[in-house]
Amino acid sequence: MEQPVDPQLFSHIRVVMGMVISLSMARLLTGLALFVQHPGKTRIYWLHLGWVLFMFLFLIYFWWWEYRLHAVPVIDFSVYLFVISYCCIFFFLCVLLFPTSMEDYSGYEHYFMSRRAWFFGFLALAYAVDLVDTAVKGKDYFMSFGLEYPLRNATYIALCIAAALTANRRFHAVFLIAGLTYQVVWIFRAFDLLD
Repeated sequence: MEQPVDPQLFSHIRVVMGMVISLSMARLLTGLALFVQHPGKTRIYWLHLGWVLFMFLFLIYFWWWEYRLHAVPVIDFSVYLFVISYCCIFFFLCVLLFPTSMEDYSGYEHYFMSRRAWFFGFLALAYAVDLVDTAVKGKDYFMSFGLEYPLRNATYIALCIAAALTANRRFHAVFLIAGLTYQVVWIFRAFDLLD
């Protein structure tokens, strides 16, 4: 017979997750603050800033989404390792948006487009891992989102692969605007209906 999850264990996992997500959020906010601290030092690129906003929302959404871990009947080390690894993907995404140094690049457009395969590769990975993460929370929970949820993630994965392969600015602009709009709508619909 399965023992219910110890609330202290769940709190411990949330603290470790919180540390990694906090580092991710700090990376985004520190990167944005540099634009205020050193205006004009590095050329800003609107698509880059759009993905920064996308990741900011994704981090907030992820933290809220992970509240459902409390319903997982058994949390063992494999679940703990999986969730922490998932958090690390977010950290890598945020570091990819704001590198330690920009000295090899003429601005954020040059940087972002030259590193797009890494960024969109990790973003595709995040959406793939998200499917597993939702499944860990239980079949009923996964099914509560309907067919739209796996189709949404599959579409984001396919678009991320395309974005990694193409430097077409028009594609990137449409993907960002549509992806960000849908993400906001999804967040409010998913959580207003379920909570």
